[in-house]
Amino acid sequence: MNRFSPSVPAEEYLAESNALFYLSDAVTQLLEHKEEYTQFGVIRYFAEYFSSVKNSNHVLFREFSYIRATPHNRASFLRVFWRCYRQIGKSGDLLSMLEYRSLLQLLCPDFPVEMVQSAARIVLMDDAINCLMSFSDFLYAFQLQFYYQEFLDSVLVIYQDLLAGKSPNTVIVPTSTSIEQLPSVAAEENDKEEQQQDGVEPSVFSQCIDDLCDRFKHSFPSRSSMREILEQTEKVSYYSFLMSLAKDESINQTIGALPSKAELLIDPEMDQELDKLIAQISVSPGSNSSGSAVGALKEVQRKASPRRNFHHRRRMEVESDGSTEETDSSEN
Repeated sequence: MNRFSPSVPAEEYLAESNALFYLSDAVTQLLEHKEEYTQFGVIRYFAEYFSSVKNSNHVLFREFSYIRATPHNRASFLRVFWRCYRQIGKSGDLLSMLEYRSLLQLLCPDFPVEMVQSAARIVLMDDAINCLMSFSDFLYAFQLQFYYQEFLDSVLVIYQDLLAGKSPNTVIVPTSTSIEQLPSVAAEENDKEEQQQDGVEPSVFSQCIDDLCDRFKHSFPSRSSMREILEQTEKVSYYSFLMSLAKDESINQTIGALPSKAELLIDPEMDQELDKLIAQISVSPGSNSSGSAVGALKEVQRKASPRRNFHHRRRMEVESDGSTEETDSSEN
């Protein structure tokens, strides 16, 4: 949306851009850290804050309620996660759900385990979520779950209603007659297991999802992509549907946070900075000491990141974890 376009009402632009949300957060951060920020000047503080929002490095170390508050924050966090831990995918390591949760909590300390479990279920098709997963499989599943969480929760309710033979989005009030006509508990459980194995009718599921999109207020995947996926199968389960969505390149492009799977492990800018770091360590007289390595890494990060989020600048200066410090340099 072009903020300078006369055809766009001011209220619409403010709502779409979430400008008031960021302004409110900037003022809150300023008041909470007044002594630290006022020495730099209020004007410079606001310039740094909104520059960090624009460059997508404003979500690092922030609380979960903040990183999920806007679509831009969600996309920014996905990009930060990818760039911080891209080397895991490059090395081919397989990690468990709990290990991915630990990595996420290094970037967002209160990141909920339930979100990570949901992403793992997409990869593993709701099987044992303690199995190991590749970085790329988890990343794209996590992107879908994190960015479209509210929509997927609603789709799950629709799917469960279809499995149970209910009409989605209607309230069924049992009567004495209907209760008498219910099948036995054992028969109902057997039917439910068979339905879960087979899934639901794609055409009915697609129509219900289309109706949901008509009234949904949050972000949702492309309707055409969802229809195309559902047209390719005779029966569909919830997690097979989500896995197909996670692999869909058009949905990935719409979110705009991650590269295509073919380019997932390619990041020339980051590789160049790492090469510089290795070169500095190799020629340093004290290259065998960990202190010189940390010092060289900080020097690389300072050169690559002339702008930092004021809220985390001092904290980042004392950090010795290279994986999290890579993020700032990669976002410019």
